[in-house]
Amino acid sequence: MSDPRPAQMNPLPALIFSSRWLQLPLYLGLILAQLVYVFLFGKELWHLIHRAPSLGEQEIMLIVLGLIDVVMISNLLVMVIVGGYETFVSRLRLEGHPDQPEWLSHVNASVLKVKLAMAIIGISSIHLLKTFIAVGNLGAPLPDPLPPGAVVYTADGVMWQTIIHCVFILSAIGIAYTDKLMAQASVKHKAH
Repeated sequence: MSDPRPAQMNPLPALIFSSRWLQLPLYLGLILAQLVYVFLFGKELWHLIHRAPSLGEQEIMLIVLGLIDVVMISNLLVMVIVGGYETFVSRLRLEGHPDQPEWLSHVNASVLKVKLAMAIIGISSIHLLKTFIAVGNLGAPLPDPLPPGAVVYTADGVMWQTIIHCVFILSAIGIAYTDKLMAQASVKHKAH
């Protein structure tokens, strides 16, 4: 029977290994950031409900897309907080818990990178969709003065937003492909 106690480490390796706990305040800070997003979601939902009778379909769709964007960013935060803590700081010991996320059982730095890249593409897609919906007025005369919070779209701005989105997609494909190559190399290495 093996001893469940951890092996005694020399002081320098123990210090280096313990330094992982310096990330704990970062993850706690991300939890606070998520609370801010919950507040933002509630505020935007409240505005949608109260202004719904006076809004057009396009305006409602843009607000709802904004709500979806907040949810997707919150999902990204959960992946970073839970996956990052589990991967880089300490085990959460959720085995057998009914609410354990399915992906957490096989999370590692590589899987986390791909999941984060996909989440960023999803968030970028929502922003791009909001832009495409709003550019129906591209070229129309602007009101003077602009209403508070108004966003003005230009053809160049839409083009750059589309290019940046495509770069996100290519980056995610590159990350996934690199991880696939590394996994194949690891399997070949273990076979020898």
